[in-house]
Parts: sequence; C-alpha cells; structure tokens
Amino acid sequence: MINVTLVAPTPQEAYELAKARYGNHFNLLSARQIKQTEGGEVSCEIMISVSKKHFLQFNGVLEEDEDEESLDTGLMDEISVLQSQIAKMKNELQEHKETAVDKVRALFVEKGIAAEWLERILEPLVGTAVAEDEKLLVARLLEEIDETLQIKEEKIEGKKVMMFVGPTGVGKTTTIAKLAARYAYLMDKPYRVALLNLDSFKIGAFEQLAHFADIMQLHYLTAANTEEFKEIYAKVRDYDIVLIDTAGMSPYDTEKLVKTVEYINADKTQSIEVNLLISATVKYEDIKDIHNTFSFLDLDSVLLSKFDETKHLGPVLSYLMLNPVPLSYFSIGQEVPDDLIVADKEYLLQRFIGDLDA
Repeated sequence: MINVTLVAPTPQEAYELAKARYGNHFNLLSARQIKQTEGGEVSCEIMISVSKKHFLQFNGVLEEDEDEESLDTGLMDEISVLQSQIAKMKNELQEHKETAVDKVRALFVEKGIAAEWLERILEPLVGTAVAEDEKLLVARLLEEIDETLQIKEEKIEGKKVMMFVGPTGVGKTTTIAKLAARYAYLMDKPYRVALLNLDSFKIGAFEQLAHFADIMQLHYLTAANTEEFKEIYAKVRDYDIVLIDTAGMSPYDTEKLVKTVEYINADKTQSIEVNLLISATVKYEDIKDIHNTFSFLDLDSVLLSKFDETKHLGPVLSYLMLNPVPLSYFSIGQEVPDDLIVADKEYLLQRFIGDLDA
C-alpha cells in the first residue's frame, strides 16, 4: 500500500477528491485541519492508503490489464518515498512563517556578522517579547556588540616598547610613522621616540621607514638578525617609546613567524607589546586565519588599517567579538600623521549602523 496526502477546503471536498482519483480503492487513515500561512484560512488534510496497482494506474504508470508485480518494486518504493517527501515539504511551506528573528538574522549575516556569534546571542531571546519586534531585536544586537567590543586606552606610563606585526601590504610601516609623529609631537607632552626596523625581506623597507624618521628627526636603527637586534635594542633603552617594524607575512609563513618570536625573546629585560594590524577590508575567513597565526605572539591590541576603504565592517566586528583582543587605533587614510585616530566604539558602531541602514 502507498500513503497519499490530499488537501482541500473542507473534509467533504478532500474525501470527494480521493474518490475521484481512486474510486473506492482506498482507506482513510487520518484527517486534520491545517492553517494556511496567508490570511489564516483553514483547510483540511486527509491521508489515505491506496494499493500500488491503483496508485500506479492513476499516475499513468500501469495499464488496466498489467500486473503490478511485473513492475520493478524498487521503482514503486521510490515513488512512495517521493510522494511522502512532497507532502512533508508542502506542509512545512504552509506552516512556516518568517519571524522577526529570521529577518534580523538574515540582515546581520548579509552585513558580515558571523552566524556563530548571532546564534549565541539570539538563541536565549527566542520566545521573549524582544524576539517578536524587529527594531527591539536590532537594538539588542547592537547593544551586545557595544558591550562585547574592547578598547585599549591610550596610556603611556614609563617606557614603552611596541612591536607591529601583520600580513603583507596591510600598512604597518605607514601606521608606525603616524604613531611616531603622534607620540613625538602631537601628545600633551613630547616623548622621545626611536624606530627599529626588522623588515629585511621587503625591497625598500628600510628606506621607507628611514625616510619618515629623517623627516621627523627621530632615531632610526635596523637589524637583520637577532644578534644585531640585541645590539641596537641596548642603544634605545633610554627612549620613552620604541616602535618596531617587522616583515609582513602570510598566515602560512612559518619561517617569518618563528623569526619574529626569536626577536621577541631576544631580550627579556624589557617587555614588548605585540600589536596586530588588520585591514578593515579583509574577509572574515581570512581574518580567522590571520588570528590563528598571530595570536601565537600573545597579542596586546589590534589596529585597523584601510578603515577608509570600506563601508562593510561586519567581518571585522565578528572577529573582535569572538576574540578577546582590544582595539587601539584606526588608520583612516594615507596622510602622515593626520589619518590616525584612537579607537572608539561609538565611531565604529556608527559606521556599522550606517551600513545596516543602507
């Protein structure tokens, strides 16, 4: 026997539909009312059982004088399964109604917010009054983002050594030049700043930072290996702030990563803050790979570069919410030293809300 589901406006019409198709060759198994998604109209669904022979005759598979046993039983089983699946899909479509949670989830995913973070926040809200109102739900998610984001306060107490790491082309050297100008000339008091360059891989890397140091009249030193690093590091101990540039590396460049660790461990007399630069334009999947590599260095903060080159900050927000690393600065252009600002939650959220509204 094959189970068949039929839907009609009333029980009588559903029963008549079964008779019209299969005559008296069926048995009524169940009947229930169902509510349509549009307008709340009520219909009737009945389930009947029909012999394989009469089912196949109705669907044009079997002629009146054919023997159903001559047909491949596998084919009939497949037809039975298909019929059940179609009925199930139809019921799901009739009963499903897109909720406020569905709409808000789809909006935030479209804007780059990671689904894993959204589920963590939305799941406890299902069934509450907040989950029934789209505006309240959006406000709640923005509040959660605001509470989760961490900002590192700009504070210079005692001597400070800052190393900058990140992928190739993210803008480390230019960002370091902006910070050097800020600390040396734009703070409440001028600090003595020295620049150390460890990037011997990129062509012209030494010259670029040396040019900035020359313009700002700052002490500048280079090192090609850990022994040289120990020597020049000893020469800048009396400076208030030491900024260290490193070679850009891909998330899969083990050689450069190991070399960076050697530099960090070369002199234990002064702790080195490790700051990761990430482009605001990068995809979330790439950010995860970057973090998995550089988190090995025990990161103190994250700086966002190329902030002016995108309106879509969802991927970066997702990274910051799922990884407890504070933000320190935004690089918002190429001008030195103007295009650098201290990280600010409100500024970041306003940019993201503008993308949501768009």
